[in-house]
Amino acid sequence: MTKLTPSGPREILTPYRPIPLDVPQGMKPNEFFNSAENLADLVHNNGLLLNPEGLLLYRKALGHSNEFDASIIYNTSQRILDPLGRPVRRTQLPDVVRQVWNRMNGIIFSFMLELYPDPERHLLLAGEASLDATWPLTSPGVPSIRMLHNHFIAFDQAALRAAPLADPDNPNLTDGGQHSLFQAHMREVYRNFFAGLEFAILEPCADADCRLALTGYPQGLPSWKVRGGAAALKEVRFWREYDVLLKGFIDFYRCFFSQVSTRNAPLPGDISFPALVEDRLQFNNDFLKAAKMVRDRCITDARYANAIRWQPAFKQLLYRNDAGELIVTISQNSIGNAITELLGVVVKRVPDAEAYGQAEPALIEKLLAVRRRLVEADLGEGIATAHWASA
Repeated sequence: MTKLTPSGPREILTPYRPIPLDVPQGMKPNEFFNSAENLADLVHNNGLLLNPEGLLLYRKALGHSNEFDASIIYNTSQRILDPLGRPVRRTQLPDVVRQVWNRMNGIIFSFMLELYPDPERHLLLAGEASLDATWPLTSPGVPSIRMLHNHFIAFDQAALRAAPLADPDNPNLTDGGQHSLFQAHMREVYRNFFAGLEFAILEPCADADCRLALTGYPQGLPSWKVRGGAAALKEVRFWREYDVLLKGFIDFYRCFFSQVSTRNAPLPGDISFPALVEDRLQFNNDFLKAAKMVRDRCITDARYANAIRWQPAFKQLLYRNDAGELIVTISQNSIGNAITELLGVVVKRVPDAEAYGQAEPALIEKLLAVRRRLVEADLGEGIATAHWASA
């Protein structure tokens, strides 16, 4: 970034081709998008690869970036018809499915690092965003597919530098920053809790090293460098530590909101680190004081109480920083915000079939190339659509 380029979140325009789906009369779009019928359409029109474990790689029709944009989804739509009963995070996966999920994630992100080796030219990220079961399907901003899915995205840095600054008061940008509940009232408690987790590959990252110079994000989040870089993605230990971060976050979230809900609530059931929770949370006056503050407001402010996410909701991100190092971070999730906004990138999607059509051939070529790697690694078989063959 040159000295003349101001630092701040960016808002970029991403053209897309309108999806020719007819939403049944009387249904809201996000209600229909969670139906088995819509997920079948996703497979047939945008599906790239499917494996026996039920993991589907697909092209993001309403994407964040037309440089590189794909997702893996745990497609349980035909087996679990209740959208609120579907797995929405890795900790809910069977072990064999999680192992395949991790291998797919490692291969795709490694492919992106090979395809885009220069951090000055491309921003790379892979992120999982989870919803909890308390979000009504009809709430504005609830993502269109209510199942566990991961995003793989590349942004052109030149386009980001040329993009206008985003509104810093955009509520979607505050989720992982100084305005969030955890950061505003429990910053030290939060960081001290994560410091109690044990890692060999992940090491704490100073804020200045984690933050992207162009956007100034992420803001205020504990983050970790990946020792060994891309090579670590081939080690099962990395993915176990990646899961430890998620389990720790869920323990913190559940413990806090159980205290918000019920004064002096007992230790939540089925937590991963009970001794750490008891030592650094349940006996911490600052933690309990923050819970009381939120509880008292919930009692008198119906709108505030309705906005509380009582069950774990998160965004976990693996990205490349300005120095080319791999960084992992995690944040609470709120309605409406996208995985990219954790890094200060606000995507404004615009319907423009012609502009999308110009970018589509190069995008599809890259997606089919990474599909070949997954097939070679016995991680699934190609899907044929009207746009590409099965091999």
